[in-house]
Amino acid sequence: MSASNLEKVLKAGTFAVTSECGPPRGCDAEVVKKKGNYLKGYVDAINVTDNQTSVVRMSSIAASVLLKQMGFDPVMQMVCRDRNRIAIQSDFLGAAALGINNILCLSGDHQVFGDHPTAKNVFDIDSMQLIQASHA
Repeated sequence: MSASNLEKVLKAGTFAVTSECGPPRGCDAEVVKKKGNYLKGYVDAINVTDNQTSVVRMSSIAASVLLKQMGFDPVMQMVCRDRNRIAIQSDFLGAAALGINNILCLSGDHQVFGDHPTAKNVFDIDSMQLIQASHA
């Protein structure tokens, strides 16, 4: 068993309360901390998005670490839209080294919805292969 609070709550068979925290469109850590302060004492874990709606934002790893330092149990999102399998596995290892115990594997929103609509999708692997890579 990991050190994940979310895992402990789910294994106990109780209802888990989570909330989402979208990182800012910049590098201001105080934005993440302010959102975290709203949730203190109310959630079992916080889901940290990964460039939601294909908009460039602070990385989910960095925002997850900031929330972890505040005592939260982050669920770091990882999308395969923006990274190849080498970068994804590197991010998995980095997250684990920083104490991030929960990862939500997703495909990611199409880039035409974001602030770089002509960016190229990577999709070296799909979301199911991403889940498999997280267990490798």
